[in-house]
Amino acid sequence: MAEVIAQEKQSGKQKKKLIRVDMTPMVDLGFLLITFFMFTTNFTKPNVMDLGLPAKDPNPRPIETVIGDQNQITFILGKDNRIFYHQSNAKDLNTSNLKETDFSGIKVSKIISEAYKNAPKPENFTVIIKPTDEANYKNFVDMLDNLAIAKKERYGVTDIKPWETKIYKELTQ
Repeated sequence: MAEVIAQEKQSGKQKKKLIRVDMTPMVDLGFLLITFFMFTTNFTKPNVMDLGLPAKDPNPRPIETVIGDQNQITFILGKDNRIFYHQSNAKDLNTSNLKETDFSGIKVSKIISEAYKNAPKPENFTVIIKPTDEANYKNFVDMLDNLAIAKKERYGVTDIKPWETKIYKELTQ
């Protein structure tokens, strides 16, 4: 550990001995401690969201089901935490049909439940989520939470269509 060198230096009246400390065991101990703490620490686990995706069908067949305007509701996630919804097609959508709401309370869940009650075929009722380029991830997660609150498992996420973008831009400018 510490080694005393027998060479003596005389400077004045006192005799000084040179002392050399061997650092090798200290370095070994340092690496052992680093290794111990690396193996015993808890690393943060990534937060993931569970999406209820259907199992892959081994025998896929074309789906002929067409969802009508009243059997679906479309939510457009915009900038500044704004959310718009409609139950229209490309011909009928205008600035009066595209309504706005927000994420406060359970407004979105109530809108989904009302649209479900008014659907002609509730078994085909689908919620469509269309985030814009200005939307943030938090709003998307809030939307999925509202779907869970409304207990609706049939939903889709897709890009916003050009005809919806046109009406959306008119309302946000």
